Amino acid sequence: MNHPKATTQALAILRSGENFQWYVIPLLAAVMYIYLNEISNQNWKGVAAGLALYMTHWFFEILNALIQHFSGHALWTVPTGTAFLLLVGVGVELSLMFSVAGLILSKLLPADPRAKLLGINNRLVFAVGNAAFFAIFEIFLAKTPAFVWVYPWWGAIPVFITVYIPFFLAAFCCYDWKPAVQRRFIGGLAALNAGMLVVFAGILRWI
Repeated sequence: MNHPKATTQALAILRSGENFQWYVIPLLAAVMYIYLNEISNQNWKGVAAGLALYMTHWFFEILNALIQHFSGHALWTVPTGTAFLLLVGVGVELSLMFSVAGLILSKLLPADPRAKLLGINNRLVFAVGNAAFFAIFEIFLAKTPAFVWVYPWWGAIPVFITVYIPFFLAAFCCYDWKPAVQRRFIGGLAALNAGMLVVFAGILRWI
């Protein structure tokens, strides 16, 4: 294990207001503006992509927090550098970024969902490409005190395969689904996440 102290540091600031900074407010305003602008332009597919990635993000963060509870250490932690630690592995800044990542990056998608790039469906290409970019950027984050990969076997490749590819597949597949399917996926995952937060964070206080 590389950084066992990171868990203790993260738990010490978990949902504590001591480190709050006012810059969180304009970040939240920016997220609200982005979504309201897309809604006013009736870009429902982009909104669906954004919300699909965000709900997937929360599901993975809850799982990471549960891993911390049951094993003693999460796969990734945020021990410092955040204005508000939501769960052991995610600060409010990262979460706000993920709230718009799927929407923003869906703008790169070709209009034809069946078009191929290098003989591969373009949605898969863009999902894997964006996942690779985020995984590589996380290498930099893991070299800072603010983001820690706790276990030596957990790094860019596991993150790329098990976290970021699902993130962007959820976003880009949801982008093309029919509205009813989009609502079921986003609403179902939102309900699941909310239920887990109520039980595991609110009632049991495990995460």
